[in-house]
Amino acid sequence: MAIYDNLEVFKASYDLLLYVFQFTPNVKRDYRYTLAEKIKDNIIELCLCIYRANGSKDRVPDIRQARERLVTIKLMCRMLTDLKQISVKQFAVVCTHTESISKQLQAWQKYSEKMKAEQQALGAPQS
Repeated sequence: MAIYDNLEVFKASYDLLLYVFQFTPNVKRDYRYTLAEKIKDNIIELCLCIYRANGSKDRVPDIRQARERLVTIKLMCRMLTDLKQISVKQFAVVCTHTESISKQLQAWQKYSEKMKAEQQALGAPQS
């Protein structure tokens, strides 16, 4: 089993977390302690989902949950953009990060589903 913090998807998620921490001090207080905090919490949960998936035999549920968190993160960052709390350029950087993470999670999910199907086929009694 690979160490979770060596996974590219974990590194990309952590980089997203660092980036969000960099722009949140400039967000108005009303949004900083509500929306921005929820974004950070969801990114941390995303990292935890990746950690759990890496250590699990059945990775698919954790990967699905991670992908769901990613949609939530992107939606909340879009809200910050629409509320004029972050720039369009900052939102574009967030979108680049989330797209990269999404592609990696999708590939990991596809691979995990394929491996699970192969294991079930090998374990199934032949008729």
